[in-house]
Amino acid sequence: MQPLYIALDFPTWEESRVFLEKNELDNVGVKVGMELFYREGVQVIEQLKLRNHPVFLDLKLHDIPTTVMKAMRNLAALEVDIVNVHALGGNRMIQKAKEGLQSSSDSRHETKLIAVTILTSMDESSMQKELGLEGSLTDHAIHLAKESCESGADGVVCSVHEALAIKEVCGEQFSTVTPGIRLKDSAKDDQHRIATPGFAKQNGSDCIVVGRSITQAEKPLTAYHQVMKEWEND
Repeated sequence: MQPLYIALDFPTWEESRVFLEKNELDNVGVKVGMELFYREGVQVIEQLKLRNHPVFLDLKLHDIPTTVMKAMRNLAALEVDIVNVHALGGNRMIQKAKEGLQSSSDSRHETKLIAVTILTSMDESSMQKELGLEGSLTDHAIHLAKESCESGADGVVCSVHEALAIKEVCGEQFSTVTPGIRLKDSAKDDQHRIATPGFAKQNGSDCIVVGRSITQAEKPLTAYHQVMKEWEND
């Protein structure tokens, strides 16, 4: 697992390719989400791997256990670094997702399975009102992480603000992948629970996902190096 994945939030592979090549972002970790994967399909992963980019495939699977298991069998063949599911799918779904990955993975390559706790686009108020989950957001994130860990997941996607508490419950080997990362002068956009790279490192994050702070920067390569500097030194 890389310390940083750049979110390729572009609608096409061509735009993604131009962005990476124009800005000399060679061999960096990248996150491929629904928008890009559902348009381009498997070929976008193949093209990225040909260019030596570690890949986090961010599809957030959430379905009945058997369906998720069969989907993971297919995704395992792509040999990406990370794939994910929604923790709210339950223990059985996570178990079957792991089973699907392991049944088809090359023994020389292990794809990490991580589970999404509470989306970073939600705050406590919206979680309670829209999802009907009473109590604190942190408590729910920790609970979902604990259940995911016990069900065989290798880690979770969570806010930086819950990462340290999750480590305390699930152990240091349980990975915390944190989106919502912004440089100090970047806008919040549609994320609520955000943090800087340095704060993320200090607060239990193993891996950060950065999108617009890099992809919409005037000089993306400079922004990438700034993110890594803050991650490594703060």
